[in-house]
Amino acid sequence: MKQYDCIIIGGGPAGLSGALALGRARKDVLVLDDSRPRNAVTHEMHGFLSRDRIKPSEFRRIAKEQISEYPSVTFAAETAESIEGCDGRFRITTEQGHTYESKKVLFTIGKKDLPLPIPGLLDVYGTSAFVCPYCDGWELQDQELVIIAKGAGAVHLAKMIPGWSSRYAICTNGPDELTEEERDELRQHGVPVFDAPIRSIVSTEGMVERVELEDGTTVSCTGIFFAPQLTIGSELPASIGCEMKETGSVVTDMLGRTNVPGVYCAGDAGTEMYQAIAAASTGAMAAMSINGELLMESWNRSMQ
Repeated sequence: MKQYDCIIIGGGPAGLSGALALGRARKDVLVLDDSRPRNAVTHEMHGFLSRDRIKPSEFRRIAKEQISEYPSVTFAAETAESIEGCDGRFRITTEQGHTYESKKVLFTIGKKDLPLPIPGLLDVYGTSAFVCPYCDGWELQDQELVIIAKGAGAVHLAKMIPGWSSRYAICTNGPDELTEEERDELRQHGVPVFDAPIRSIVSTEGMVERVELEDGTTVSCTGIFFAPQLTIGSELPASIGCEMKETGSVVTDMLGRTNVPGVYCAGDAGTEMYQAIAAASTGAMAAMSINGELLMESWNRSMQ
């Protein structure tokens, strides 16, 4: 069985960036990617230098086309199902029944959305409802917005949104979970807060028109920012012994190293900063660290 220098699990910006760096370093790399990215619901990627407003599928197509210039990188449209082994000899089995071996592993598995029990939200997600104002605030600037969040998350968004629009209200979809100090702060800034459960989000062809609450209140809006509920894209890091944060992310150092020797993690799976350009940066950093380890191991073996 061929042993790869590194297997990358996940083909988003972090995984693709890692594959490019390792390919240019002439390492044998296998990228396992099931082509189910979280940003598939969005029409455009924003804030990625030289690729602003590109479709996510087009971004991945261009990246793979460029990476294909480096013959040591291979892509497989498979889903990793299990992992075992240790540094220098990992074995990964896929749902498709194939087994691969590698010296190092880079998890770029991202996060995935858990369904939110809000009727109509899925109809507008990625079109007029978003989770990150840095990614999509420009498109909703000066519009009438609704923030769907509660507690500290609602206050955080309330302080950020004025950078794009001063016309917004908060719908907490049930008990607001705010402290008295937070409620008073929002009142002082004139931010309406509605704590009735959301009955439905009314929209036409993905464009939100209003949020209807169970108490009969109607909140008009043309855009939504909401706090998503996320979970890690795969349980494989935990299964191999990676330390996990309470947020569900993998614990890594600045180079993407986990507590398991030979196992790295990059992108959304290891952070709460969910931006494509940041994910690509961590993927490249992890790849350089992996390459450095492989080079030092080869150097040391030659001295024995």
